[in-house]
Amino acid sequence: MKLEMFRSARVKLTLFYLAILLAFSLTLTVSFRVLFERDYSRSNMVQRGEVRQLILRSLEGDYYGDPIPSNDFMDVQRDQAAIVRQHLNDDLLFINALALVVGGILSYWFAGRTLDPIEKAHEAQARFATDASHELRTPLTNLKLENEVFLRQKSFTEKDARELIVSNLEEVQRLEGLSASLLALTQYGHATLKLKQVNVARLVDTALKHAEKIAEAQQVACVNKVVSTNILGHAESLEQLLSILIDNAVKYGPVKGTVTIGGQKEDGHYLLWVQDEGPGIDPKDLPYIFDRLYRGDKARSSKVGGYGLGLSLAQAIAKANGAELRAQNAPHAGACFLLRLPLARPKKP
Repeated sequence: MKLEMFRSARVKLTLFYLAILLAFSLTLTVSFRVLFERDYSRSNMVQRGEVRQLILRSLEGDYYGDPIPSNDFMDVQRDQAAIVRQHLNDDLLFINALALVVGGILSYWFAGRTLDPIEKAHEAQARFATDASHELRTPLTNLKLENEVFLRQKSFTEKDARELIVSNLEEVQRLEGLSASLLALTQYGHATLKLKQVNVARLVDTALKHAEKIAEAQQVACVNKVVSTNILGHAESLEQLLSILIDNAVKYGPVKGTVTIGGQKEDGHYLLWVQDEGPGIDPKDLPYIFDRLYRGDKARSSKVGGYGLGLSLAQAIAKANGAELRAQNAPHAGACFLLRLPLARPKKP
């Protein structure tokens, strides 16, 4: 259905582009034809006027030059003009036919280029809607089943009721976390942040404090190799971005592993990276790693949990800060996330 819709739209857009091209081509053709006829008529009138003057002068005995052109000569000129017109019409017809063929091919190609980002956005939206509905359906289904099973019991204790309430609250918290992440993703996608001078070392220290509990639970050591300097950004949002990256590295890294946070100046920017010692990212998943609700390795993702919104949110925060966030696999092992930040201009003394 979707494929047919975009094919139909591409054909319509191709015809629209082709109509514009043909209208332009026909306008040039008609204009050129009219200008030719006008110039030829003027030339013909001048020539006839000169012949008429020569005839009058010869009758008066004042002309002793070359022989005056006869009527046969004038007929030959008219025949030649007709041949020139025919050749001109044939050439113009060939040019318009060529424009129709080449223009049709180019119009079809340009129509595809025009619709390509729209088609990708449509696919992303459809995938997001499907994944979001799936993520919402899971906690809602759990809530429904647990309550239905509980209500079928003829008798229950206070302990049973408390356990049900606790379980329900856990599912509600999942729904709350999902809705909060979606809201934050939407806000950062349309936000215009006020960027100020921020010390990158302080950002990393704050983010590491937020990740202390989860790092201790996984027995993961976080190594800070950041070179302190000032960057241009929004402190709170960048702290959230770094917390997401560190949290992601801790979750996907091995128990008793190491997460390295480093940074240095590079080409007029500041390059900050977060690297883990996990299995890395499957190459087929790299192009989609920042898509909303995308989770490549289902087996690995099921162990980690979450909704697949963290990296999407991190990417939205990076763009709102005028930064660039990308992912790659480390040379030896693990995944590495690189954040390219603008440096703050030094204050004038």
